[in-house]
Amino acid sequence: MKGKILIVDELHPVFKESAAALGYEVHDRPLITRAETLAVIAGYEGIAVRTKFLIDKELMEAAPNLKFIARAGAGLDNIDEAFAKEKGIALLNAPEGNMDAVGEHAIGMLLALMNNFRNADLEVRNGIWDREGNRGYELKGKTVGIIGYGFMGRSFAQKLSGFGVQVIAYDKYKTGFSDDYAREVSMEEIVKQSDVLSLHIPLTAETRQMVNEEYLFHFRKPIFFINTARGEVVNTQALLTAIEQGKILGAGLDVLQVEKFPALGTQEWYTALKSSGRVLLSPHVGGWTFDSYRKISEVLAGKLGKL
Repeated sequence: MKGKILIVDELHPVFKESAAALGYEVHDRPLITRAETLAVIAGYEGIAVRTKFLIDKELMEAAPNLKFIARAGAGLDNIDEAFAKEKGIALLNAPEGNMDAVGEHAIGMLLALMNNFRNADLEVRNGIWDREGNRGYELKGKTVGIIGYGFMGRSFAQKLSGFGVQVIAYDKYKTGFSDDYAREVSMEEIVKQSDVLSLHIPLTAETRQMVNEEYLFHFRKPIFFINTARGEVVNTQALLTAIEQGKILGAGLDVLQVEKFPALGTQEWYTALKSSGRVLLSPHVGGWTFDSYRKISEVLAGKLGKL
């Protein structure tokens, strides 16, 4: 036996099945609490989690035998990466598993914003037939700027390839990544040329609150804005101000600076956000489809097999 794995979140059964086939003893406990995890984690070589709680220094110090952390998703911001590295704990994640879901969600939000789908639907349901007020924009001929050209950014670019757009991308940590779907450019070119801006970057100390008033000030044209990355990358009040000023024509937000209720409802900017007809919201489900639920676990299991 290779060791024991504790699953503390809701994962597709294929991960447990594959891990067992690799020789691991797997304990699937999706309802376990953090306190209960701290009490038993010393007996495990691996832990698998989605977003249930932080895998931080306290938890890793309570797990002297821990060899790996499997994160069923793309980002690792709920894991203390630096401490894990210090302890020699391998980190597994699965951006390949939900990149198509995120790319399609971003496309859907963009089309809905550009064509006023939400407002038009609400008006027709309420007896209002306003063609002129719901005229939209075509994607064809527009320039789409992508920040971050990893699995998610490239998936979005690939799905845009049939719309007749120019796709430009900036990634601070990559060079020479131009391909059939996007052209590598500087951040300066992003702010000069973009008609659409889509974020596909992780949350780090460097990216936190990156999109603020100063950042948005530099854009030369009014833009449609999409964020399917992490909410904390964006200063929500700055975004709302840019919408009021006409610098942002519409914003599709799958992620928010503060998520879940009741905490979200207590934010000063929440009332303005929910009442804006230029904002489309979804509850952090961009990468969470019926299809990605399985694919994420398949990817994780494949990486587990290579340890």
